Amino acid sequence: MRTATRPDPISGALAADRLGAPSVVYFVLSAAAPLTVVAGVVTTAYAVTGITGLPIAFVVVGIVLAVFSVGYVAMARHMANAGAFYTYITRGLGRPAGIASAWMALLAYNALQVGLYGAFGAATTPLLEQWLGVTPPWWVVSLAAWALVAALGVMRVDVNGRLLGVLLTAEVAVILLFDFADLINPGPSGFSMAALSPNALFEPGVGALLVIATLGFVGFESSVVFSEESREPRRTVPLATYSAVAIIAGLYALSSWAMTVATGPANVVATAQRDQADTIFVLAAQHLGGTVVDIARVLFATSVIAAMISFHNTTARYFFALGRERVLPAVFGRTRARSGAPKAGSIAQSVFGLVVIVLYAALGLDPLVQLFFYGGSFGGFGVLLLIFVTSIAIVAFFRREPSGETFARRLVAPVPAAIALAVMVWLALVNFPTLLGVPEDDPIAWILPAIYGVAAVVGVVWALVLRAGQPAIYAAVGKGAKAATVQDTA
Repeated sequence: MRTATRPDPISGALAADRLGAPSVVYFVLSAAAPLTVVAGVVTTAYAVTGITGLPIAFVVVGIVLAVFSVGYVAMARHMANAGAFYTYITRGLGRPAGIASAWMALLAYNALQVGLYGAFGAATTPLLEQWLGVTPPWWVVSLAAWALVAALGVMRVDVNGRLLGVLLTAEVAVILLFDFADLINPGPSGFSMAALSPNALFEPGVGALLVIATLGFVGFESSVVFSEESREPRRTVPLATYSAVAIIAGLYALSSWAMTVATGPANVVATAQRDQADTIFVLAAQHLGGTVVDIARVLFATSVIAAMISFHNTTARYFFALGRERVLPAVFGRTRARSGAPKAGSIAQSVFGLVVIVLYAALGLDPLVQLFFYGGSFGGFGVLLLIFVTSIAIVAFFRREPSGETFARRLVAPVPAAIALAVMVWLALVNFPTLLGVPEDDPIAWILPAIYGVAAVVGVVWALVLRAGQPAIYAAVGKGAKAATVQDTA
């Protein structure tokens, strides 16, 4: 008996064959926001932890995520779905766990995307004051960026990909220029390799360092989100995923090491504590001059915009995946006829961003600390949780359905990855006050992680409601583009 109606023709699919591997890599790396990480995350890690082993920490985290990616991309060969984590967890651990993860993913990616509006406003306002002699409120600048991202969100995905390619290329070029200048102008200690030694990790508090390094990789997993819009996804997704992990690990390890060379390993912590996010610009000004630094500051702002665009597209596609399967209202499962973009999901994300900007402006909250920093830490922890649960789902899926994959892809790589990720999640929880820069007894240090627990419980309850009241929809959960067929035959 039919309990659900087949959706209209444009509701079931995103625009196919629009993205090649380079465009997917641009989306992934833009979400990682290289210049934002190098200027903000790297210097914050040195300043907060007081440990100089960040370069080797990036290498270690990169290796763990590369091992995780073996099972991740193997599973991608058996299902192309914009829901990514949601779909994988559903297929591996069951529908209740999958819907719970979907709620968590929406929280995490929305927090990451919206938090960037605070960073953009705080970074751009001083530039306008320097160049134009005017100092607009941060929220005015953020609203301008919001309008740009909202407009791009309903356009063809390849248009977004080309724009990200231009911004990302300039961004990486200036990072490499800064690194080169640091390396050929070493500090008092000379050309030191100490920060790349594994011994640098065996110090108290290294857990916080590994967690901060992990936050630098957030976004690498989004290659699968664009699998339905990729050309030859069986080839594009693995290439984009491995390339992104390698580029991120290499670039961040090089940049954080070059900083220690320029200041000297013994001085990098004090320098970061003094100059904070300006550290790389202060060092560059000494070697390259003010003009290059001004250009870099502009690219820092465009780096944040590129990350906004990437996270906006990722979040919109999560809305789409859930709407297509009727876990969310059906309107989210429709795409724009001309562009193939998930229109309702994009608009929903834009409305949420607007509400947050207006709310923070009205309450007079700090855009850098209370919006960007807290939002980034909260969203990054959520993504780490999802990666960990996905690693368990991969093992469960291939144990039940070998699907022709090799033993190495099914178990040898996924099991150690799951163990390593479990350790990272535990370290993240233990060091969450350090991530936020608050005392250990501050309530926000446990309230923010607990929100994901609440979201998971709500997701499980909703799954049980669907199973009891709408079995056809429940049966289609995790089926992606095949959801309409499943609902028709249920």
